[in-house]
Amino acid sequence: MNSPLAFSFPLLLLLLFFFLSSIPSVSTISPHAKKQPPNGMLPSEAETLFKIMDSMSSDQSWRVSYPNPCKPGSSWPGIECKQGNDGYLHVTRLDFGTRPNPTCKKTATFPYQIFSLPYLQSVFFFNCFTHTKTTLSVSADRLYNSSLQQLSLRSNPALVGSIPPQISSLKFLQILTLSQNRLNGTIPVQVGNLRNLVGLDLSYNSLTGSIPSTIGQLGMLQKLDLSSNSLTGSIPDSIEKLSLLAFMALSNNKLTGNFPKGLAKLQSLQYFLMDDNPMFIPLPVEFGILVKLQELRLANSGYSGSIPPSFSQLNNLSTLSLQNNRLTGEIPVVFGSLSHIYHLNLSRNFLDGVVPFNSSFLKRLGRNLDLSGNPGLCLNPAEAYSVKIGIGVSICGSNKNGSLIKPVKKSQAPRGLQKSFSLFPALGAFALHYMLFLV
Repeated sequence: MNSPLAFSFPLLLLLLFFFLSSIPSVSTISPHAKKQPPNGMLPSEAETLFKIMDSMSSDQSWRVSYPNPCKPGSSWPGIECKQGNDGYLHVTRLDFGTRPNPTCKKTATFPYQIFSLPYLQSVFFFNCFTHTKTTLSVSADRLYNSSLQQLSLRSNPALVGSIPPQISSLKFLQILTLSQNRLNGTIPVQVGNLRNLVGLDLSYNSLTGSIPSTIGQLGMLQKLDLSSNSLTGSIPDSIEKLSLLAFMALSNNKLTGNFPKGLAKLQSLQYFLMDDNPMFIPLPVEFGILVKLQELRLANSGYSGSIPPSFSQLNNLSTLSLQNNRLTGEIPVVFGSLSHIYHLNLSRNFLDGVVPFNSSFLKRLGRNLDLSGNPGLCLNPAEAYSVKIGIGVSICGSNKNGSLIKPVKKSQAPRGLQKSFSLFPALGAFALHYMLFLV
């Protein structure tokens, strides 16, 4: 007779098999298994972001409307996020000021907490700080862990104070734009420590003092805009080290003195804008060696002497503005062979002689050619009658008395610098301001 235990043993084995197969595998409950990030962001980073938004914008209740700021498909406007090697989503870009980005409330001040977002690479504040005065004052220890590559604050009338030297601690910074604010004080010498800087724009503020020689340490710099401030002194000689510099704007300052001896070393320079500075020196012949120049603006600055013949070597030149100076002599004949030029302004100087341009050149430039205010200049009759648009000079031999027009004495010529040095740069410079590093 079989034992009941012997009969039930196979059944026990079968039950044990089914029991074991229902237990989750070890791999799914391993303590080393990768956990899914809660809400896609680190809680501490999300909280920092919410604090920034609460202080900056009242467009929405950000915590309620966008509880998961970086979640794909529901991220809030003006933010970009990327997944890091840790599997979490991190904020990499923030935009404030104009829709569709978050607008700034009247009480908004500069949020120093942005430097606590370790993965943030780009931040933009446009027309954001408009009512409550705020500064850029930050402590250096907040900046050391920052990954910021682009910092842009433009058109913020309530942004005041000086540029903090501590900003040099942003060691990864490539583009620094602090334009059209109300910053004052001097340019900190520590700016030379931003060795990765490609673009530096401090234009349209109230900065004073001289251009620091440490600018020459920015070997990667391609754009330098210091226009429309109250900078004094001369351009530092160290500027010759900026071999990659393509755009330099120094217009509407109080710069004086001679140009750097190494000016000719700036062989990458394409745009040089330096209108409205009390220079009162002869035009440097070295400009003619900068063969990549496309735009050269030196108006209203007291330059004297003749136009250097070397300027005729600027075959890529499209714009030449030399108006309202004290230039004398004749217009170089070879100017007529500059095939790329479309804007030429030599008005209000003491130039004399016959205009050396043929009818084809005159027609091509049309109203973009201005030679007015040079009583000693006259136009060859053969060319004049084929051009319908006036260029501001008389026809040789056709004055009211019927006698040949001759160059007038300098004492009879209108003074070239009766206009003040507070004139704004030509409108064309505003367009060129954004041709590089559009932000």
